[in-house]
Amino acid sequence: MEKIIIDEDQFMRTISRISHEIIEKHENLSDLIIVGIKRRGAEIAELIKRKITDLTGINLPAIDLDITFYRDDLEYAEPSSQSPIYNGSSEYISVQGKTVILVDDVLFTGRTIRAALDALVDFGRASKVELVIFVDRGHRELPIRADYVGKNVPTSRSEKVQVRTMKFDSCYEVALVSR
Repeated sequence: MEKIIIDEDQFMRTISRISHEIIEKHENLSDLIIVGIKRRGAEIAELIKRKITDLTGINLPAIDLDITFYRDDLEYAEPSSQSPIYNGSSEYISVQGKTVILVDDVLFTGRTIRAALDALVDFGRASKVELVIFVDRGHRELPIRADYVGKNVPTSRSEKVQVRTMKFDSCYEVALVSR
C-alpha cells in the first residue's frame, strides 16, 4: 500500500523553503559548495542550487558524490551477479576551508551520511558541513541530525519512504510505502 505524503507542489515549495533557509543562515554565499549524494540527493541538490541562483543571482559550485565504496553495509547488500559500480564524483572541487551543504533525500539510520562524510575528506578539509535532508524518517543508529529538514515523517521500520525525482521516476513526489 502506498500513500503520497508530498505532491509535486509541496515538493517544489519544500525546495524553495530550504533554499531560503540556506540563504538566510549565510551572510556570504561565496564560501558555500553544494554536494549532492548520488542519486536522488544529487538531483535535489541541483534543484536547491538552481533556486538559490534564481533568488540571489549567485551560481554556487556543486558536485555529485558517489559514496558506494565508503558504505559499511556493502556486505549486507542483496547478492547480485555484478559488483557495485563506482561512478565517482561529477568532478573534483576542493572543499578546503569551505562550508559544504551536503544534500540527501532520506535520513534513516545515518549510515549513508557517515559514508558521505568519509568520502568528502577526499576533497579536502571543509571548515563546516551542514546537512540538508528532504525527509527525516527517524530510526537513527548514528548520532547524526540534519541542519535543514524538508519534512519529518515518523515511520515504522516496516514502512519505506520513497522520494521520487524527475530524472529517476518522471515525477516529483514522496510516497510512504507499507510492506
